This record gives sequence, C-alpha cells and structure tokens, in this order.
Amino acid sequence: MEETLEKKPMASPPSSSPLAKKPKMSTTASDTDPEPEIEAETETNADPSSVPAERRRRYKRRKVAIFLGYCGYGYQGMQKNPGAKTIEGDLEEAFFHADGVPEADRGAPRRYDWARAARTDKGVSAAAQVVSGRFYVDPPGFVDRLNGILPDQIHIYGYKRVTNAFNAKKFCDRRRYIYLLPVFALDPSAHPDREAVMASIGSGNELMKCVECSERGRKIPGLMGSDPVKLNGVASSVQCEAGDSDLKSTNADLIPEDVKQGDNGELGSVNDDTLMVGEESTIEKVESVTAVNTEKSQFSYDDAVKQRFNAILKNYEGTHNFHNFTTRTKAEDPSARRYIISFNANSVVSLDGIDFVKCEVVGQSFMLHQIRKMIGLAVAIMRNCAPESLMEVALRKDVSINVPTAPEVGLFLDECLFSSYNKKWKSSHEEVSMKDYENEAEEFKMKFIYSHIASMEHKEGAVALWLHSLNRRNYPDFNYLETNSKPVSNEETKQECLETAELKEENLGQKESENMNVGEEEIKDEKLSEEESKETNLG
Repeated sequence: MEETLEKKPMASPPSSSPLAKKPKMSTTASDTDPEPEIEAETETNADPSSVPAERRRRYKRRKVAIFLGYCGYGYQGMQKNPGAKTIEGDLEEAFFHADGVPEADRGAPRRYDWARAARTDKGVSAAAQVVSGRFYVDPPGFVDRLNGILPDQIHIYGYKRVTNAFNAKKFCDRRRYIYLLPVFALDPSAHPDREAVMASIGSGNELMKCVECSERGRKIPGLMGSDPVKLNGVASSVQCEAGDSDLKSTNADLIPEDVKQGDNGELGSVNDDTLMVGEESTIEKVESVTAVNTEKSQFSYDDAVKQRFNAILKNYEGTHNFHNFTTRTKAEDPSARRYIISFNANSVVSLDGIDFVKCEVVGQSFMLHQIRKMIGLAVAIMRNCAPESLMEVALRKDVSINVPTAPEVGLFLDECLFSSYNKKWKSSHEEVSMKDYENEAEEFKMKFIYSHIASMEHKEGAVALWLHSLNRRNYPDFNYLETNSKPVSNEETKQECLETAELKEENLGQKESENMNVGEEEIKDEKLSEEESKETNLG
C-alpha cells in the first residue's frame, strides 16, 4: 500500500524589509530605544530560601568615551598625583560612588582601561576634555549621578559607545587650545618694567606709575634703587611682593610719591619733605599722575596689531624642536620635536570690561608649559622686549635660551578631535565629537572658565604683574643676538630641513603601522565580544 505525502506550501517571503541595525547606546539616544542588556545570574550552591523570586540582574560594562569640562582653579592639573588634588582623583571617586566602577577596581584605573585625551597643567581649564574606559553606565541616569557627586567646577556632558580598542589618548588626532590674552598685554606702554620707565624719563613720552598693580597690594610703591628709604627717620627698604620671583622691582619704585604702609597693609601718604635717601640726597618731585591714571588707553587690537601678532605666531607652525619651550626635555630628545598645525589670534572677546585676544593653537600634542612659553615669547616680541629674530633662534636645536612663561590662568583646552577614528567607524558607531554638547559646553565655558579668567585679572592682575617682569634684566637671553653674533650657516639650515623631512616620514610610517595594529586588535576584540554575546544568549 502506497502512502501519499502531502506537500506543504512554500513560505512566502516577508513583505517588509528587515529591521535596521540597532545603534550603539549613548546619552544622545532617544527614549524609545530598547532596555539595556542585562545578564541573569544565579548561584547554584546558594540556599534556595535566600534566592529572590526574581533573578538578580547584573549590568554589563560598556566601553565609552566620556565628555566633560572643568575649571582648573585649585587643582594641581589633570593627571592623578599622590598627595595632590587633581581632576582625575575626583573623577575616580565619582565613578565609584556612581556605581560605574566596582569596589575591586576602586583606585586602580588600569583595570577599567582608563585613558585621557589631554593632560592639562596646574590651574589650566578644559571646555571639552575626553576620557575613556569600561564602566557600568546602566541603569539610566549615570551622567546625572556623576554630576550630583562632582563639584560644580567639573561637569559631565555625556558619553558615547566606542569600540573595545578605543583609547582617548592614542586615537586623538589633534588638540585645540585657546589662550585668552588681555589686549593691554600687547601694548608696550601698559604695565612697563623698571628699565622702560627709566629710559622714558626726559623723552617727552614718560611712562608713569602703575597704580593698578600697586592697589592690589602686590607691590610697595617707593623709590628706585637698592638704598634704604627713610620715612620720618625710620629706615625702610623698598621691596616687591609680587608672586613672580623674578619681579624684584617695578616702575612703581620710580615715583617719588610719598607713601607709607600702615598696620592693615593699606598705602598712606606722608610729607614730601620727609622722604629722603641717605643723609644729603633729595628727591625731585615728579608731576602728579592722577590725570594719566584716569585716562583710558587708546591702544586697541586693530588690523595692524593683529597682522603683526599673527605673523609672529605663524613662525610656530610646522615641525620644530621646542626644547626651549618646555622643561626637563633635552634638544636631542625626539619628543622635543612637535608639529603645530595652526596658530592664530583673529578675534577679541570682552569679559567683565576687559578685552581679551583669543589665541587659538592646534597641534598633534604639546609638552609641559609649551603653549604658555610660546605665548610668553610672542608677547615679549610684541612689547619690543626682544627682537623678532629671536624666534628663529629659540627654535634651533643647538641653542638653549630661557623663554618667559605666560600665566596659566588664561589657557584652556577647547576641544579634542578624533577625525581618523570617526572616518573608520562611522558606519557602526557614533561620532566621537562635541557636536551634541556644544550648547552645554558653551554655557559651562561662560559660567566657569571665562568668568574665572576675568575675575583673576581684576582681583590679582595675573597678566599685569607678569608683564612687569618682561625685561632684559630678568631674561638676559633677550640679548642673545647681540652677545652671540654667530650667523646660521646654510649647512645648518639644510640639516634642520633634512631632519624635519625624515621626522615627518617616520611619523607617517609609525602612524600607518599603529593604525594597522589597532585595526587588527579591534577586529579581534569585536569577534571576542560577538562570541561572548552568543554564549550568553545560548546560556
């Protein structure tokens, strides 16, 4: 007997297209996204009575890039340093208390692949810093928990999912820093040093007493010179109480205005006839400077000043040996050679009645104090304290000179760029950039960073006091071209160009090999993560 088999009809193809790949989770995802993945965990040897009715859920760690901003006032820099208050120290504790890091990994950032995109110095702020690591970002509200623990001057904008091999330091292509420099710093007649005031006497364009700095209590106005000053028969030496150790005397010492210091530190006046130096020498009274102090300076950042300042800053662009613009780095050290992509100062911002020039520098990486020294030398040239040709000398490998360092208060990290990473992983991961947090970062910048820079200049005169030290007495190397008249030979110039070309080739080759290695590591990590997820689903 033959059995007949019924043929089942073929299944028809689905009418709708397959669902698109789910995007990686981040703080910019919509509220309609599915719930975060969880793992069910049971203990086989546990007492059944102690096991809850609902399975205990354990969230998975995620490799994320975290975007944040901070004001560096009161901190000893970004990098963690034992015994010092640092940004990283506060962040590590915040991650632990926000349940982003387990107890076993507390204080051990290597265990969760911690990395920072830039390392800022003491007192330097950041409007857009990026750090990376593996954290428990679930359940929702991770960013709010962090901001609730951190102080107001450290603010987390958000985070984005990245590849398992992502490293904020290695994958950062460029860093952009901004230095807010007061416009008056480029005026040679503003806050002059002692020698400049001496040279101006009798020239018809005398430089007067710096009342602004004196009223801040940082300097004691008195007489010029090292001889003691007798006030009402009591000898008193003229000293300078500026924070800079190089500032030993200022133009305030040149004005024979009769002053004395009371018990409360305020400045008072005494009779002109009682102010004497030695036994027989007398001081000729100089005209009152009240009218000069009340008159506003006519100096402005016009097109001529802008053009000259940008021309000076442009000398830094390209690959150079910056061993004179840092500390503890020798000229022979390969790390002394750095590549500056751009350096300009094209805009002015007004903060609390003070005009600041925005000096914007973009480079692959920077050394300790490098940007502040670059600004310091450029300001010295603009104020005619040093010749413009000194810039070429300072960038030479065979010359060691002392370059002035501008105050740290005006410097902040503006953005970290990840162009190569975004181009490579744009199809599967979100872009690592500040585009989604621009408004929030701008608000934080105005509230904490800009306001701090303006208040420090009003209260303490950080830049104004530093300008008084820019002279050839404190920096003898400003006279380098006069004391060392050895010209630069053509052979030396060719050698420098050859070294620069070789360095660029090495950097390109090293970059390509690193990208290849990183790509292989990422593929391996992705395969491992896929296998782990399959095993978890099967379990």
